[in-house]
Amino acid sequence: MRTPTTTPAQAAGMIRRDQDLLLSRIEGLSEDELRAPYEVTAGPLGDFCDSLHDLVAHVLMWDEITLAVLRDARAGRLHWSLDARWETAEIGRALNLGGVEAGRRIPSELVLHRFRSVGDALVDEIARYDEETWADPSTGAGFDGGIGALAEYVATTPDGILFAHAARHLQPVSA
Repeated sequence: MRTPTTTPAQAAGMIRRDQDLLLSRIEGLSEDELRAPYEVTAGPLGDFCDSLHDLVAHVLMWDEITLAVLRDARAGRLHWSLDARWETAEIGRALNLGGVEAGRRIPSELVLHRFRSVGDALVDEIARYDEETWADPSTGAGFDGGIGALAEYVATTPDGILFAHAARHLQPVSA
């Protein structure tokens, strides 16, 4: 059985700090500046972000999936993204590329509005749990370890960084 390594308050705080890190990096930038070439650290699933706008769209897509996973679990359902057919590097890469491409078609102002809205909803979703419910194995809609372990699973990058998706990509780029 998986056991969560965080409390709901810690998880919500880590997510909020990660969101704030990205928002502080883009604060005050114009549409052109957000879409200007910007090198971010690639993840294990490859390069797909060419700008800060792309990075916001990428992190947003995964925050939306994480939020849907947690809401489905609260309703007693296992989210589609947890099906083994979706949990391959090839499909992860395709989701990354598709999410970024979709974001490129939307003005930065609206992508940022959506990013903030989803971020608030994700933090609120996690904050609704107390420590006992967070760790209760019966709360994960069939996921081993309950809602806390499920939240940690879906909000961990493939290379093992927990609740710090934007920070993972904003690390200094190696030469």
